[in-house]
Amino acid sequence: MKPIYLDYNATTPVDPQVIAAMQPYFDYFFGNPSSIHSYGTDTKRAIEIARSQVAALLHAGPDEIIFTSGGTESNNLAIKGVAYACRDRGNHIITSSIEHPAVTEVCRWLEKNGFDITFVPVDSTGRIDPATIEKAIRPETILISIMHANNETGTIQPVAEIGRIARERHILFHSDAAQSIGKIRTDVNEMSVDLLSVAGHKLYAPKGIGALYIRRGIRLEKLMHGADHESNIRPGTENVMHIAGLGAAATLFTDAGRQDILQARSEEIKRLRDRLHEGIQRYIPEVRLNGHPDYRLPNTLSLGFPDIDAALLLNEMKEVAASAGAACHSDRKDVSGVLAAMQVPYRFAMGTIRFSLGRMTTEEEVDRAIPFIVDAFNRLKRSDRPAAEKDEQNSIRLTSYTHSLGCACKIRPQLLEKILHQIPSNPDDHILVDQKTSDDAAVYRFDDDRAIVQTVDLIPPVVDDPYLYGAITAANALSDIYAMGAVPLFALSIVAFPESRIPLEVLGKILQGANDKLGEAGIRIIGGHSIEDHEPKLGLVITGEVHPDKVIRNSTLNPGDSLLLTKPLGTGIMTTALKRGLTNPGEMEEVTRVMTQLNRLPAEIMRQFPVSACTDITGFGLLGHLKEMVLAAGVEVVINSDLVPLLKSALRYAAAGIIPGGTQNNLDFIADITRWQDGIAGVMKTVLADAQTSGGLLIAVPESRADELLKCLHSAGIPEASVIGFVVKGQPAIEVR
Repeated sequence: MKPIYLDYNATTPVDPQVIAAMQPYFDYFFGNPSSIHSYGTDTKRAIEIARSQVAALLHAGPDEIIFTSGGTESNNLAIKGVAYACRDRGNHIITSSIEHPAVTEVCRWLEKNGFDITFVPVDSTGRIDPATIEKAIRPETILISIMHANNETGTIQPVAEIGRIARERHILFHSDAAQSIGKIRTDVNEMSVDLLSVAGHKLYAPKGIGALYIRRGIRLEKLMHGADHESNIRPGTENVMHIAGLGAAATLFTDAGRQDILQARSEEIKRLRDRLHEGIQRYIPEVRLNGHPDYRLPNTLSLGFPDIDAALLLNEMKEVAASAGAACHSDRKDVSGVLAAMQVPYRFAMGTIRFSLGRMTTEEEVDRAIPFIVDAFNRLKRSDRPAAEKDEQNSIRLTSYTHSLGCACKIRPQLLEKILHQIPSNPDDHILVDQKTSDDAAVYRFDDDRAIVQTVDLIPPVVDDPYLYGAITAANALSDIYAMGAVPLFALSIVAFPESRIPLEVLGKILQGANDKLGEAGIRIIGGHSIEDHEPKLGLVITGEVHPDKVIRNSTLNPGDSLLLTKPLGTGIMTTALKRGLTNPGEMEEVTRVMTQLNRLPAEIMRQFPVSACTDITGFGLLGHLKEMVLAAGVEVVINSDLVPLLKSALRYAAAGIIPGGTQNNLDFIADITRWQDGIAGVMKTVLADAQTSGGLLIAVPESRADELLKCLHSAGIPEASVIGFVVKGQPAIEVR
C-alpha cells in the first residue's frame, strides 16, 4: 500500500480536471501558437484563455502574466531582470534570511557580480518585522524580494505592509508566492507587489510550468534572447499543454462568477492540519511547533521532535510520506537554514518534520497517520521493547535505517582536522605515526624489527544486503593496514545496532559477511563491543604488523613520482542512487564488486617497488586525500582527469544531482588548494571529490618504475588500475587537467 501523502508543499498531484484540460493538446491541437493558420490559432487561443485564468486567480490583468518553466525561472527573471534593468539607479537588494534557494542563490550570484544584498532577520516564528525592511533601505536600493509564505514552516509574511513601504520609497517589490497560491488569498493589488512568482506543481498543475506577474509599466532585462514570445520578455515556443494545465489549475480556486472559494477549502484543510497536530501532541507532548501559530498556511505543520534525527524518523514511519525540511535541499545532515534563522533549538531543529496537507487529504488519512507517526517516534526513543520478529529480516533494507551511507558520513574534513590537531602529541619515541600526520593508522614500534599498525573504521550501511555490508566494512577497514605496507593480524568489532527495529539475525549476517571477508585476508574477529543505537553501524579495529623501516606513509611524496590509482571512483554517488532506488542490478553488481574487493593484492605488489607514499581513498575522496598528502610533503600534484578510472554510471548520476553530502563537503575542503583547468566539467569535479567507501590505493612511485608497477597490477587481475598524475616541485597545490 502506498504511504499516506502529507508532502503537498514538496509537490501536488496533478488534478484530474487539469489532466482533462491538457489532454486535447496532446491528442489534437499541436500547432505552433505563432503560426497564423488555424492550427496555430487553436493553440494561441488556449494560451490566452490560460493567461486570463491565472490572472483572475491573482486579481491581475491578463497582459501582466508571463508564462515560465516554473517558480525558479520566475524568481530568476524577476530578480535578475530588475537588477540589470535598474542598475543605473542602484545596486542594493533586500531579501530575507528564510527565502527559498531559488531566491537566495540568485542573490548570492548577484553579490559576485557587483550587487549588494541585505538579508534581513526573522523572529522566532519565522516572521519578518516590516520595520527591519524599512531600516535596511538605502538610497541605492532597487528591489525588495520577500516570500509570501515560507515553504518549510508555512509562516505568512506581512507582504502588504512591506509592499506599502516599498511603494512609498519608490522601490520595486517582488514576492515568491509559490507556496501560498491556492492556499490563501493572493491578490497582487492588496499585496502591493510589482512582481510575483507562481509555481505550477505546487498548484495541482504539472511540473515544468510557472508564471510571473509583472505589473504594467515594469521593465525587466531578459534572461534569454530569441523571438518575441511572451511580450518579448521570455522567448521560446510556448509549452501549450502545460500552460493549459496551469490555467485549469487556477480555476480550481475560483468559481465561474470569479468569487473566491479559497476560504471554505482553507478552513477544512486547516481543521485537518490541527487535528493532525493535536493527535501527535496528545501522545508526544514535548513536540515543538515551528512557525507562527496564527499567521501560517492552513495546510502546513512543521514539528520538531526532540532528540531524534529527522531522517531516521522519516525512514521509520514508512506509512507516511513527509519531508525533513524542504525537499529541494540536498542530502546533507545540516540544520535547515530557515530553522537556524528562527533560532530553533538544535535538539528540535534536527528532528523537524514538515507535514503538508492538500485537496486530496482526508480525515481518515489524518487519523491513520497519527499512530504511524507516534509509534515510529516511540520505537526510536525507547530501548525496552521486544526485538523485531525473525520473519521480518527478508524485507529489511539496511540503507533505509540510516541518514547517510558508508564513509560519506564522516565529519567534515576541515572540522575534523582542526579538532585532531588540538590533541597533544605523545612524546613517546616508540610512536612512529599518530594523528598529527593525517596518516591512515597509528604505528607503534616495539623493537628494531617489529611495529604494530592499528586502525579503526566505523560506517553505517552502504548497501541493503546485510552480508555484503559486513564484507564491505571489512574490506574498507583492511585498506588502512594495506596502505601502510602492513600485514593484518586480527580484528575487533564495534557494533551499534537497533535490536528493537531490526531482527538480531540480521546482525549475524552482517558479522558473518565481515568475518568471511577478513578470512580472505587471513584473519578473524576475535572480540569486540556492542551498543544499542538508532542506526546500524559496524566498525572494525584492525591490528597489523610491519617492519619499522618499511612503514609507508602518506606524507612522503617526492617530485618526479607518478600517481597510480587501483580502483574506480564513484562509490559514494552510486550508493546514494541505490538508497533512492534508482540503480539497476548491473550497476549495483559493479559497485558492490569494487567495494568488496580487498586491496591486499595491490598492496603485496607495491611492496616490491620503491613506493614513496600511499593512502587509501575513502571518505575524503581522491582530492581530499591528495590535499593531505601535498600539504604534508610540500609539493604540487597534477591529475589528468581523463585517466582517472570511474564507475560507469557515476557521471550520469552526478549530473542528475545524486550526490552524498560528504562529497559536497569534500569539494569545500579542497577548494583552497585545487586549480581546475578550463573545460573540466562540474560533474567530473564532483566525482573526483566523491566520498568513497572501500576505495582503491593511491600509490606514488618514481616515474621510472610506474609503467612496470602498472603492468604488474594489470597482470594480477587489477585492470582498472591507472596512472592518473604526477608530482612536481612547487607550493602545495592540486592541478586538475
